[in-house]
Amino acid sequence: MLGITGMELSATGLGAWVMGGSDWQYAWGPQDDADSIATVHRAVESGVNWIDTAAAYGLGHSEDVVGRAVAALPQADRPYLFTKTGLVWDDPARRAAPPRRLMTAAAVRRELEASLRRLRTDHIDLYQVHWPGDGRLLTFDADDAAEPVGATELEEYWQTMAHLRTEGKVRAIGLSNHGVAELDRAEKVAHVDAIQPPFSALVRHTAGEIAWSGAHGTGVIVYQPMHSGLLTGAFDEARVAALPADDWRHAHPDFTVNLRRNLRVVDALRAVAGRHGVPVAAVAVAWTLAWPGVTGAIVGARRPDQIAGWLPGASLTLTGTELDEIAAAITAAGAGDGPARPPSLLR
Repeated sequence: MLGITGMELSATGLGAWVMGGSDWQYAWGPQDDADSIATVHRAVESGVNWIDTAAAYGLGHSEDVVGRAVAALPQADRPYLFTKTGLVWDDPARRAAPPRRLMTAAAVRRELEASLRRLRTDHIDLYQVHWPGDGRLLTFDADDAAEPVGATELEEYWQTMAHLRTEGKVRAIGLSNHGVAELDRAEKVAHVDAIQPPFSALVRHTAGEIAWSGAHGTGVIVYQPMHSGLLTGAFDEARVAALPADDWRHAHPDFTVNLRRNLRVVDALRAVAGRHGVPVAAVAVAWTLAWPGVTGAIVGARRPDQIAGWLPGASLTLTGTELDEIAAAITAAGAGDGPARPPSLLR
């Protein structure tokens, strides 16, 4: 169950970031819409009952593709639709520029109406704040930072989200990329139905947010459990070097300066996968689902055939010994930060 929303989710959900296509900041390179639509249909056929997208992905293109894919399904088979708000381009024509974290009431309502139209629906099942609405550009380059414009206090934008829930335009509301202190502030305004933190064997600093959610009746859907493909076992230095120039991973530290230490963790996942007879990606997903409080994991795919790589992770249970084995590899490699093993599980 996703917190107290009444929505029961499959353990894995389909992430639609890649479906935004190319020619925008944080794109994954070229993507064929027909492949995206076929991937949505294969995921649903395989038992996945929720899709996570965002208005920012391809400046609305991902939502449009998801909307077309879901509209082609029988009403009874349609999955829950989750999307996000709060990343806005100062100039939509400059698609390669970073977006701004904008959560003014007017901007949120404008984005919601656009998302409803693209998704071809009359309500959003889970509407999430993509990033804190501090008015800053979303950039990982300090030299590319700019003065914040249109900053909104958390209490103000969270009240706007709560109003949308009361009005029935959204069924549930959530926060993505918000820390524990921010979650505490939001909960005083209105209940946080769900959170969406990054979480994987290489990104574990959000374990505190997951623990917070367990104590507050809040659902948790984690993103990038396969760490943007790095934990699938398909990457090595040659594969990274061959990434398209407009793939954001091409210059990210985890795929460059930290690549070798990260691949040591992949080796540990590969050993566990071999014993279970499943793909490495399935172990990466199962590792996140082993954490108490995690409702489900968002996993992406470019093509229908890629779903088979991570789908077994939804039903794979890792033993305490295997979790210890993976934790030892994480510690030895010095990869990421945060606890290396789920708490409260038998060893």
